[in-house]
Amino acid sequence: MALKLADYKTDVHNDWCAGCGDFGIVNAIQMALAEMGVERDKAVMFSGIGCSGKTSHFINTYGVHTLHGRVLTFAQGAKIANPDLTVVAVGGDGDGLGIGAGHFVAAGRRNVDMTYIIFDNGVYGLTKGQASPTLKLGEKTKSLPSPNTNSNVNPIGLAIASGFTFVARGYSYDVRHLKDLIVQAVNHKGLSFLDVLQPCPTYNDLNTRDWYAGADLMDEAQKRHSRIYKLEDQKFDPLVHYGSEVEVNEKLSQALIKSLEWGNKIPTGVFYKNELTSPYTQRIKDKIPNYLENPPAKQKISENGTPNTDISKILDSLEV
Repeated sequence: MALKLADYKTDVHNDWCAGCGDFGIVNAIQMALAEMGVERDKAVMFSGIGCSGKTSHFINTYGVHTLHGRVLTFAQGAKIANPDLTVVAVGGDGDGLGIGAGHFVAAGRRNVDMTYIIFDNGVYGLTKGQASPTLKLGEKTKSLPSPNTNSNVNPIGLAIASGFTFVARGYSYDVRHLKDLIVQAVNHKGLSFLDVLQPCPTYNDLNTRDWYAGADLMDEAQKRHSRIYKLEDQKFDPLVHYGSEVEVNEKLSQALIKSLEWGNKIPTGVFYKNELTSPYTQRIKDKIPNYLENPPAKQKISENGTPNTDISKILDSLEV
C-alpha cells in the first residue's frame, strides 16, 4: 500500500513558537519522504540539540535524538553500518556550525551518501537568543545586549570548501520549493547539504518573515519585491558535467560567488552538484569487495550467546 503524507506525521505535541520557520521545514521533509515513497523502516532521522532537535520526534520514521554538535557522527555511522538506509540529519546553525563545525568539515571529506539540513535563523533559539555563527558582525537582535562581536560563517561557502557534493539553500516559508530541494538532496548519491533560512519570531527581529518578503523593498509603483529569488529562474547551472579539474573549479567558484549575495537579493536553490565524486561507501567497497553485500549492520554477530561473526574475508582483503 502506498504511503501518504499523513503516514510520516506523529502525534507528538509540538511546542515550537507560533510563526517559527521550523514548522515549514518539518512539513517539507514529510512531503519529500511521501513523494519519494521512502519506506519508514528504512529511513532514519537524526537530530542534534536546539529547537530543531525535536524534529526526529515529529517525523514517523526511525529517529535518533543525539548530542550537541555530534549529529553528523551518528548519522554517518548509521549509513556506513547499513548502506540501504535513507539517512537525514538535521540541526540548528549553532549546533552544526558552532560546536559541530569540525565534524561538518570532516564530513565533507568523506562524502557519505546522506543529507544534512541546517535550520538557519541566526540565533540560539533554545537558550534565549544568543548570536549564532551565522549572525553578521555588528548586527543586534532584540535578544542581544549589544551588537554581535563575531564575524559570521558562510554555510554554503563552508560546505563547498569542505567537499560536500550537493549544496543548496531553501527558505522555510516556501515549503513546496524546499520540498523539491530535499527530494533532490536525498536522491543525490553523495553528501548533500541544505541550508534553510528560517525566521525566529521570538529572538531574531532582524531577519523576519516580512524582511525576507521584502516589506521594506518597494519600487516606484510601491510594489513589494521579495529578497528571496531562485537560482533556477536565472538558468544557473550547478551541475558538474564532465569532472575535469578546470570545470570543477569553475563550478565551485560560481557557487561561492553566489553564496556571498546577501541583503536585497538572497539566492535559493542548488548552488553546486557533483555526481562524479565517489561516495564513501564505494570507497570502502574498493578496499573491502563484499562490504555492500555484507555490511556491519546485517552481520549476525552471535547465536545463543556464542559469537559467530566471520571476518576472514575482511581480513584477507586487508592483507598487505
